[in-house]
Amino acid sequence: MLSGVCGRLASALRGTRAPPSAVALRYEASTNELINEELGIAYPIIDGIPNMVPEAVRMTHQNKKQEEVEQH
Repeated sequence: MLSGVCGRLASALRGTRAPPSAVALRYEASTNELINEELGIAYPIIDGIPNMVPEAVRMTHQNKKQEEVEQH
């Protein structure tokens, strides 16, 4: 019974695509991190495992308001 449910689920998922609002992560080999460009954050990869807890996140850039204030 379980294998039938799993088979139907797998069939249903094969044709699905990520929604347009899905977050894209980019691997950066030089820092061994997963980068979220939209949010400006980087997740470290430790022993091959991405550490995605909020305390481990590194900011990759400042938000636009901070950048504007610093430019003036």
